[in-house]
Amino acid sequence: MSGVAQVARTASDPRAAASDAPGAVPAPTAVEELLAAVRGGRMPQIPALVAALDQAQRRGCLPALKALRKDVRDDWSKQAMAVKGALMLAGAGCHTGPAAATWLGARDFTSREWARHPALRQLVAAQPEEWQVEVATRLAARPGPRWGWSLYPVIEDVVRRTGCAVPQTDPFVREWTDRMRLGSGPRPTLAEQLRADDFTPVLLPRVFELADVGGALSWRFTPRPGDAWTEAIAELAAAGDLDRADLIDRCLARLLRGGKPADQRFFLDVLQALAPTSQEYAARVRDVLPLLDGLSVLAGHAQGVLAELDEAGLIEPEVLTEASAVVLFRAEKKLVRAQLAWLERAARRAPGRAGPVVLAAAEAFGHPDRGVQERALNVVARHLRAAGEAVLPELRLAAGALDPAHHPRAGELFGAPVGGGEDDDPDTGWNELLPPAPRPLPLGPPIASAAELAQELSALLAADEPEMAVFERVLDGLVRQAHQDRAALVEALRPVRRVHPWNGVGRWYDCAPRDVLHVVAAVAGETPPHRFWDVLGGKGRSPLRGQNNTVYGTVLAARMEEAAWQVAAQSPPYLLATPTDTTGALDPGTLVERLAGYQAAGATPGRADLCAALLRVGPHAGAEVLRAAEALTSPSGRWAAHWLRTGGLPGQPSERVVFAPGRGSRHGHHYGDRWWEDVRRVAVAQPGIGAGPKGPDGERLAPEFRALLEGTEPSVARARKVGEWTWRPTAHWAAMLPWHREELAARWLDHFAAAADRDERHRSGLLPALAEAGGPAGLALHLALAYGLGARHTEDRTAAVDALLVLAARGDLDGGQLGRELGALVDCGAVKSTRLGAALTLAAGTGAYGTVWSVLGPALPTLLGGEGKSARGLGDLLALAADCARRTGARGPVAEVTATAAQGGSSRVVKEARALRDVLAG
Repeated sequence: MSGVAQVARTASDPRAAASDAPGAVPAPTAVEELLAAVRGGRMPQIPALVAALDQAQRRGCLPALKALRKDVRDDWSKQAMAVKGALMLAGAGCHTGPAAATWLGARDFTSREWARHPALRQLVAAQPEEWQVEVATRLAARPGPRWGWSLYPVIEDVVRRTGCAVPQTDPFVREWTDRMRLGSGPRPTLAEQLRADDFTPVLLPRVFELADVGGALSWRFTPRPGDAWTEAIAELAAAGDLDRADLIDRCLARLLRGGKPADQRFFLDVLQALAPTSQEYAARVRDVLPLLDGLSVLAGHAQGVLAELDEAGLIEPEVLTEASAVVLFRAEKKLVRAQLAWLERAARRAPGRAGPVVLAAAEAFGHPDRGVQERALNVVARHLRAAGEAVLPELRLAAGALDPAHHPRAGELFGAPVGGGEDDDPDTGWNELLPPAPRPLPLGPPIASAAELAQELSALLAADEPEMAVFERVLDGLVRQAHQDRAALVEALRPVRRVHPWNGVGRWYDCAPRDVLHVVAAVAGETPPHRFWDVLGGKGRSPLRGQNNTVYGTVLAARMEEAAWQVAAQSPPYLLATPTDTTGALDPGTLVERLAGYQAAGATPGRADLCAALLRVGPHAGAEVLRAAEALTSPSGRWAAHWLRTGGLPGQPSERVVFAPGRGSRHGHHYGDRWWEDVRRVAVAQPGIGAGPKGPDGERLAPEFRALLEGTEPSVARARKVGEWTWRPTAHWAAMLPWHREELAARWLDHFAAAADRDERHRSGLLPALAEAGGPAGLALHLALAYGLGARHTEDRTAAVDALLVLAARGDLDGGQLGRELGALVDCGAVKSTRLGAALTLAAGTGAYGTVWSVLGPALPTLLGGEGKSARGLGDLLALAADCARRTGARGPVAEVTATAAQGGSSRVVKEARALRDVLAG
């Protein structure tokens, strides 16, 4: 009899505890029936069986139920899952007090849908009302999951049946809103559901206090009026079912609290649907003013409301000054222009306000956009006479922040010279401000003990994206510690293996660093050594190679398969391929020392380990290192010496090609299905290494490693593969080829390009790592950087700017090549001028004006003369180019700039072209 069965029998059968005692009383059969039903997973029978027990019998069942729960907790078989569902019901019914809430709310029960079973409602309804209310209240107070809270129906059923107070906890309110969209077939509108629900007066006001609900509540159920949250709330408020004034106050309070953009936009939509009158807004003007410092869409709404109130005379004139002090420092030019227009209207409507208006407009003299500065200067000029001479001292002081191009006009207006400092004189010299060229950090010493290895392994498994250095040290540490004391290592890893068991690589996933658990399992002897050998010999299916493995995942799999076999069979002293710095590079001298150690110990390196080491070793070995390598006599030593002497893999040439497959035979497809038909992408092709270089004894790189550098060119097949959700470059991939960043950039170019021409997020994160890596920086890397600078999302552009500055600091940046490629990408529509301007403005703001000019100067001919020329954002680029040229003393005409400046009209592009022409003319 098993331990669990014995515990269950002891708890349910007093004769089991005192079978030898004379006159033993037979146990009630109802208890035995309940426990048997639980062990059989018969959920529908549980409520009736619990109801047949008195309170003492129920309490007596708890020890057996707890023991059984412990026994099946880690069992995920179909039979165990049925037992767990029955356990949840029986345990809830046998707890005669509020502790039933703790049992029901346990994670091992709420992770499944057992709480939605009708038997639970039947069981709860049979309990005393006081029990039901207390348990429901405690369950509602427990933290709930973001989606699919299975306990909600039970709590709701208790509240509606007993009439107790409606819980107002965040999980309960959130689930109440989610359930409004459940159901199928004909259904009333959301407004009708809310009007008929007794919970609405209590819970709807609480919705305004929830965080991260904007996305869920922005959903429109049907096109019918009142079938969206914003419309439903407004409809109920208009009908008097909800307090409209209270809702307006709650909206403003929620917007003032801040939060995620989706939340802000949703509650702004609710506020606009409520449509407060001018009088209602005027009574809350101090709540509206702070919104000017919030999300752009909030600031625009608040600005429009305040401007209307000002024109209606419903607010104090000082509000305009307060609003201007906030808005004129914002980066959004649309908001700044609207604020200047509001100032203009105020001065025209009441000339007596001209003094405060011109002083407020002067706040925009320090705006980074020169066009905004000019607009502010125009406002001041038109109302300067009405303002009087009393404002001139403050205006002269503020004029110092103007771009030097505006200094002469400001001097004429304010009656005193403006500027005259170093910023106005480009010939005083310019010192480019660049960050120091980054140096790779050393990887650190090997892991020294089994206990330290267990800690590092736990950190690796707990991280969402494990660091490359941690993985490499752990993999090497497993081999080292297994060689030194395998038994001690097994004992130290036991707690980690208990929390993180090895289940193999999922078929839909690529092999990743956390699959080092495969090696851990080998250390513990979970897989027989001959199975590892079968995998290495091609006789068996590797658990590390799923159907979606990338070439990089296959390399990781090859290394870990080999390490697993080694710790189980050969037990080498250490790994050769462990890098010496955080880029993944391996110092040539260190590799020679490791090979000498192998030779002295009579050990043979694994083929995958040696191939990985050769790809990581630097191409420039010193004379002493070469002499030490030539002294090696083992086959692996001779191959490594030959590799170092010949410089390893040569860099591959990159050929510029255009990927524009156009429309296929399918029409009417969705953008995401065949996206490559809608883009025109500049890419590169490389020939690949073929069989790779040959060693002195005919050695070749293993196929997995040659695949890293197969020939590549843009194609629909590659575009489809790169578009798969499992394909995402990581630092571990980059560390496989730390001296071949050009080759990596060529193979990842579609990934980087998607940040610009497909507006995808988190695509440029590895650009700084490629900039810091070794090897030539050619066409592929500069194209990847160009796409990053034109990325849709700010974080991607910021990463590209970091890479730009790193390349410039290291002297690897070809500004002319990058500028020409940027011009071509803008011309073909892959990169938008507005995004490029934002990225280069950020780079210039660090002090790298010379670097930015080296890129913008070569880009201008195509930007101004290309077939796909667009004025949107071009004025900003020209203004930035003029600023960089002035600061760096750049001289010499650019034909396209001169031609644009000679055009008629007063558009922004023409004005900025004239300013740049004048700067370049000296």
